[in-house]
Formats: sequence, structure tokens, C-alpha cells
Amino acid sequence: METDVYSQIGLVMLIGLAAKNAILIVEFAKDQYENGQPLAEAALQGARLRLRPILMTSFAFILGCVPLWTATGAGAVARQIMGTTVIGGMAAASLIGIFFVPAIFYLVEKWSGAGKQPAAAAMPQTPAPSEGD
Repeated sequence: METDVYSQIGLVMLIGLAAKNAILIVEFAKDQYENGQPLAEAALQGARLRLRPILMTSFAFILGCVPLWTATGAGAVARQIMGTTVIGGMAAASLIGIFFVPAIFYLVEKWSGAGKQPAAAAMPQTPAPSEGD
């Protein structure tokens, strides 16, 4: 199949969906890291907890595009090209996102923050005043 306007439209759509999935993982992992979890554990926790929503979105999108992929009749080639692009691209983007986004989050945070725990987590907790105070 050739790369034409239809496949390029599918690729633009894939970029948006893959970015949304990555943002979900990174946002949750960043929150966990800022709340005091170690960096590696926060990245794994983010991937683990966002796995089901990402897979549900991906499978729904892929199954919704199957009619494009199996199109027949007039103009079917354009629909088949778009269907092939988005089905294959979404499957690849989901796998890449699930495995590589947490690893890249870990590396970027490690390099940018030199592996330091955030200030909020590093601060000691002050004890609560007792009843006699």
C-alpha cells in the first residue's frame, strides 16, 4: 500500500491517541513520585494502573476500524488504506506506549532530577500536638 492522504490522516489521528495514552501514564506516575514513592516504583505503578483503560480504548478503537479495513465496493481502497494504517498503528502504539513510556519517564526523571526525591516527600513529617499542649 502506498502512503497517501488517507494514511497520513490516519497517522495524525494515531499521534493524538498515542499521546493521550502516554499522558495518562506519565501523569499518574508523576503524582505517585511526588507523593514519595521511589521513581522506578512510581513508573511501574503508573503503567500498571493505566493498563486497563489504555487497552480498553485501544481495543474499542481497533474494533471500530475493522469495517474500514474490510471495506468493499466503490472507494473501498481508500477506506482499506486508512483502516490498515490505524489498526496497525494503534496496535503498535499501544504496545510501545505500555512498555516504553514508563521506561522513558524513568530515564527522563532520573536525568533531569538527578534521581532526587521531590522536596515534598523529603521533608520530615511534624508530629501532631498532644492533648496537653
